[in-house]
Amino acid sequence: MWYKAGRVILQYRVILLVILTLATGFMGWEASKVQLSYDFTRALPTDNPKYIAYQDFLKQFGSDGNTVVIGIETNQFFDTGFFNSVAVLQQELKEVPGVTDVLSVPETMNLVNDTLNQQLVTKRIFNYPYQSQTLLDSDKAVFQNLPFYQSLLYNPTTNAYVMGVSVDKDTINSKYRSIMIDQILAITKKFEVNKKTTLHMSGLPFIRTVIGDRIKKEMNWFLIGSLLLSAITLFIFFRSFSAMLMSLVVVGMGVIFCLGTLVLLGYKITLLTALIPPLVVVIGIPNCIYFLNKYHTSYRESGNKSEALVTMVGRMGIVTLFCNIAAAIGFAVFALTKSDLLKEFGMVAGINILLLFFISLIFIPPVLSYLPAPKPNQMHYLDNEFLAKVLVKVEHWAFNHTRLVYGVTIVITAVAVMGIFRIKSEGFIVDDLPKGDQIYTDLKWFESNFGGVMPLEIVIDTKKKNGLLRSTKPIANIDEFSAFIAADSSTARPLSFVEGLKFAKQAFYDGDSLSYAIPYESDLAFIGPYLKPKNSQGQKQQTPLTKLLNNFIDSNKQKARISVNMKDIGSAKLPLLLEKFEKKSAEIFDTANYKISFTGSSVSFLEGSNFIIKGLKESIFWAFLLITLCMFYLFRSVRILICSLIPNLVPLIITAGVMGWVGIALNLGIVIDVTIRFLINYKQELPMHNGAVSPTLVQTIRHTGISIIYTSLVLIAGFIIFCFSEFGGTNALGWLTSLTLVIGTITNLVLLPVLIISFLRK
Repeated sequence: MWYKAGRVILQYRVILLVILTLATGFMGWEASKVQLSYDFTRALPTDNPKYIAYQDFLKQFGSDGNTVVIGIETNQFFDTGFFNSVAVLQQELKEVPGVTDVLSVPETMNLVNDTLNQQLVTKRIFNYPYQSQTLLDSDKAVFQNLPFYQSLLYNPTTNAYVMGVSVDKDTINSKYRSIMIDQILAITKKFEVNKKTTLHMSGLPFIRTVIGDRIKKEMNWFLIGSLLLSAITLFIFFRSFSAMLMSLVVVGMGVIFCLGTLVLLGYKITLLTALIPPLVVVIGIPNCIYFLNKYHTSYRESGNKSEALVTMVGRMGIVTLFCNIAAAIGFAVFALTKSDLLKEFGMVAGINILLLFFISLIFIPPVLSYLPAPKPNQMHYLDNEFLAKVLVKVEHWAFNHTRLVYGVTIVITAVAVMGIFRIKSEGFIVDDLPKGDQIYTDLKWFESNFGGVMPLEIVIDTKKKNGLLRSTKPIANIDEFSAFIAADSSTARPLSFVEGLKFAKQAFYDGDSLSYAIPYESDLAFIGPYLKPKNSQGQKQQTPLTKLLNNFIDSNKQKARISVNMKDIGSAKLPLLLEKFEKKSAEIFDTANYKISFTGSSVSFLEGSNFIIKGLKESIFWAFLLITLCMFYLFRSVRILICSLIPNLVPLIITAGVMGWVGIALNLGIVIDVTIRFLINYKQELPMHNGAVSPTLVQTIRHTGISIIYTSLVLIAGFIIFCFSEFGGTNALGWLTSLTLVIGTITNLVLLPVLIISFLRK
């Protein structure tokens, strides 16, 4: 069948190349419309309780985590020159497109009791620019007499001050977010130069934008570098520009088809789908190498180019098809999960890995048919003396040191298994960064001075209309719960409408700081009218105080919001912290009358990370099961199935023991690819040696061994560049892939022959 397919491909090569060119042009046109996705909540399925709670919160109170924080640590903050510069800084930040508001010390307001009109009037505390230090010191005393701003805008013990820059949610979730953040950075950089000081910047929007831009830029350069190194390695092996370019064109078409598929399916590029181009390299280059290797081998034997091309398709068509099917299954199973991110990744990866087979099959034979016959120097790699000696050693170990091979494998695997049990699946929002990176150090500065910047939202539902203000009981409960949260080392001081009521009570009692406390029933009787101010026409009017209260209470006065900033404690500690808070909330609030929900973008982000990890683990299990069935169908032998599985499990176990689960998910398709090629070549050679195992195995090691080694070296050259990344995930992509390739090559060249000898003596 496959020999006939080879003749048909050569007979209709012009038509096939035209069709492939037109299809690539169409997919390229579609790929030009691809967009980036900035929605990180899609990692969670829509029926996940955390997702539902977060969406309910967004509908009720709007977005959270849309604040970029800027920190200053100085004992000169209230010097006139410095203070005036801070005021100018916050005014300049307000002018940046996408910035909706800036909360800073120079813009703070005080509440003043207007007894005549029975309302609390807002009054600016600071009237900059200042010429008199005495006047600034006087206003400073007023500011420091207001507990509302303590720990919110300044830390009196460390001389640390913070500025909150609120950004538009639509802007921060679009491609314009990078422009906005760059403008903010330019303004803060100018301030640092002028005042010879250091500003600290953080906040979820800032971290996500800067890290996302870095990864995007780095991945572009590394992908180019990876292809360049692969191209150089291919040229060194094959001594042919045409072979090198042909391989790169196959990979390039695969990338174009990937991006085009994303657009046709209505998807956007995410952090996961951005990994598909490297996967195309992983699958595409081996396809080219094995086709070229078989073509050169056949041509040297027959001396006829057309016959060699037909033999190439006849011998390698079935091999490449099943290798790509196995790899496609390995990633397509992610489409069975409930996570949209994993579904899209699995769908696009599975489809395009199969398409890559047809691209290779349609493109490589016709192109080779138009090229001149390979020259002797282009086939010189088949006689590599060093590799020949290595393969002779492999034969020697396989036939004479079976027990030693088994012993070493068992010992190394056992040590790796012990390492697997020590792996901790824990994610942090900035765990990809080195500890010396400014983003990381700035985040730790905010955690040290202000308790953190990661948003946690708690919704208190009284289950009835006006339930929050019918009595002081809910107010007292929220205040008690807030005090408990503030006392925790992982969280900052919470902010709720209760803090606004405390501020109002202090103002009602003429600014006495001792009156900054929750109002009693008698206080509410007097303060109540002040909380419902009216204009001269008797109509209700919105004041900064009522606006603050409305941001933390729904329109029915039934639900209240407690906003907390917390440290980046990680996905392992977060459930423990939430469990602690939930337990305390059950003690304070009567669960029959209250419903307490814990949500926020940080909770959704870390929950999404955990869900992806869980989904990957489950998908790997199903992938291995389906690949096992595929292997059984291909070879129809339980013994060969066992021989094929062990060399694949060992590299995965060793990689997992060395670094973690990422290596397993990343490299499943690579090792199984090598095994299938070895075993099918063994199966094809068997009849030529009258079913004798030993000579067939020797021939398979010598012929397939060279292409396996070359494939591994080219792939390692392509991925080793990622080891120089500053990001942990990208770095792991490089060295875990390289490690698995090395181990997979050894197990398939040494352990697999030993297994064949042990299980397939007939």
